[in-house]
Amino acid sequence: MTDFTMEIGADGVALITWDLPGKSMNVLTMAGAAELEAAVDAALADGAVKGIVITSGKETMAGGMDLNVLADMKTEGAQGVFDGIMSLHGLLRKIERAGMDPKTNKGGKPIAAAVPGTAMGIGLELPLACHRFFVADNPKAKLGLPEIQVGIFPGAGGTTRLVRKLGVMMAAPFLLQAKMSDPQGAVKAGIADEVVADPVAAARAWVLSNPEIVKPWDAKGYKMPGGAPYHPAGFQTFVGANAMINGQTWGAYPAPKALLSAVYEGAMVPFDTALRIEARWFTSVIMNPSSSAMIRSLFLNKEALEKGANRPEAPDQRVKKMGVMGAGMMGAGIALVSAQAGIEVVLIDQKQEAADKGKAYAEAYFDKGIKRGKSTEAKKAEVLGRINATTDYNALADADLIIEAVFEDVGVKAEVTKNVEAVIPATCIYASNTSTLPITGLAKASTRPDQFIGIHFFSPVEKMALVEIIKGKKTGDRAVAKALDYVRQIRKTPIVVNDARFFFANRCIIPYLNEGARMVSEGVTPVLVDNAARMLGMPVGPLQLIDETSIDLAVKIAKATKEAMGADYPADAEGVDGLMFWLYDQGRLGRKSNAGFYSYDDKGKRLGIWDGLTEKYTSNSDRPEVDEVQDRLMFAQVLEAVRALEEGVLEDIREGDVGAILGWGFAPWSGGPFSWLDIIGAAEAVKRCDRLTKAHGVRFTAPKLLREMADKGETFYGRFGAGAKAA
Repeated sequence: MTDFTMEIGADGVALITWDLPGKSMNVLTMAGAAELEAAVDAALADGAVKGIVITSGKETMAGGMDLNVLADMKTEGAQGVFDGIMSLHGLLRKIERAGMDPKTNKGGKPIAAAVPGTAMGIGLELPLACHRFFVADNPKAKLGLPEIQVGIFPGAGGTTRLVRKLGVMMAAPFLLQAKMSDPQGAVKAGIADEVVADPVAAARAWVLSNPEIVKPWDAKGYKMPGGAPYHPAGFQTFVGANAMINGQTWGAYPAPKALLSAVYEGAMVPFDTALRIEARWFTSVIMNPSSSAMIRSLFLNKEALEKGANRPEAPDQRVKKMGVMGAGMMGAGIALVSAQAGIEVVLIDQKQEAADKGKAYAEAYFDKGIKRGKSTEAKKAEVLGRINATTDYNALADADLIIEAVFEDVGVKAEVTKNVEAVIPATCIYASNTSTLPITGLAKASTRPDQFIGIHFFSPVEKMALVEIIKGKKTGDRAVAKALDYVRQIRKTPIVVNDARFFFANRCIIPYLNEGARMVSEGVTPVLVDNAARMLGMPVGPLQLIDETSIDLAVKIAKATKEAMGADYPADAEGVDGLMFWLYDQGRLGRKSNAGFYSYDDKGKRLGIWDGLTEKYTSNSDRPEVDEVQDRLMFAQVLEAVRALEEGVLEDIREGDVGAILGWGFAPWSGGPFSWLDIIGAAEAVKRCDRLTKAHGVRFTAPKLLREMADKGETFYGRFGAGAKAA
């Protein structure tokens, strides 16, 4: 079995085809790299070969590097990573130089890339090293360098080549923001050279045309587009790029800073030296525990969960027809994403006007997409044709899944459950989209609790990638399999948790919000609270997030929780409740009322912290250090994650890490709460917990599991591995 094969045609063109056995998309392994290099060497040495075309035997070019390669490199330390990356640089540089005389730039053989479809990571870096880059006219194909999204950056020459090809300013969105382009966009940007119907035929013809093959940066007198760092224009570009990175990441992520350093330093030296600089900065990032954690959570773990890592044994449960009960914002969003996935949807509300409004949500979504050139009238009509907006429960008679998304009231949900079960088939699975109400309690209204489950979406449904699946005490395996298969159909990422108040995501995010509010009630400057959170890598601070989710919702949750917990309601919640209830009484309900922790203009633009808040609560006493504020915000979340694992609400730490990042944006650079605890170490975590407990209260008490792990010198991924349970 080989990754690369070579066939020399009668015309003297060597066609090297990349076709990794047993995979739907190519990824580069070290064995594959060796095969490619051997094929290139053979073609360059063969006098009968006039040129080379490198293509793929699949519909796509490649999805990137096999991440196990990086893991293997790390076992040999930083030197192993550097040497491994430099070997890839050597291979791509050999393709780029193609046997040319280093002094005269003469005598080489042309090498063209014929890309049939999507090319990401090394799948794009390889064509960038070729002398001509042809790509198929496939509007669904995506070309780009997504590495920054998993905590690394393009390290096989992609960073250096793209900057030298496009200039820093034009390359920045592709490198720093992982911008993807379709083939036409890639040519317009200057990444690819031509869009053609048959890239192999076009590449073969070009190779035989006796073309000029010296890359611009190897030619005498080369100047970087837009100016090098020491050029006034280039200097301004780097100033802007540095400001952009810090504005977007608040300094929490190592990869963007390392990438910009590699670009800046590499732009001032010859090309081959720039490749070594790129390799050194890439090695630095790979050896940073953040990159390992991000790769593990955002790629490996996420992919495993999406493929059904925790799916029970059950026949295929893909959904054909479903009912969505409630056509409000959540129900409308669920109907939209389900219909987009090819599922027939019955969208039910009490009044036809409300049901029609829910369907109109999907129509408006497509209208926006059409306006932006991202969709078509035909696609809109196709999807809307799958949504039946009605008040008639009988339309559910042949449904195989129901998702209830009505008002968060036990009585209302119970009535809907009984009405629906009166008409649906005996095999139909019933799910509630509740965000806070225990599933076991809601299942009491069902005559078939083994087929009752929670499927908790996050808002807005069409944008949020995570779906939380909640098992009640009597939920059966088929219901879990059904939920997982459905989430896979709509192309979102599932986590499966056991029933408990607030489940997993809300259980962890509410303490984060409360801690932010509590600090304000203690007199900590509100701006310090939110900025400290941003510096941690959180997408928004707790005060801003409360405004976004609404203050009246926070008040409602607080009242319901207090009623449910009775005497067990935390005494230290009084400061938080006092602040939230005061804002509510002031009519400051958050962004939706243009008044909350922040002030807003008439168009809803956030202006800054409301003056009345600082007048009432900000203390003149010494301000806490940023580290202290950050520890309070971080441990408020991670300790709840540990308790959820300890109590069996969470069964798999992979789901905890992926769920935290996708569900509420928990510091992605850390890989999630369990990865973050592994980075700092259990002993250090317990030490900080003890300090926080002494200073701020028992809510920071280290869980028994964490203290035990500290005593034994264990890590979460070392102890629980992939999918191991706490108990």
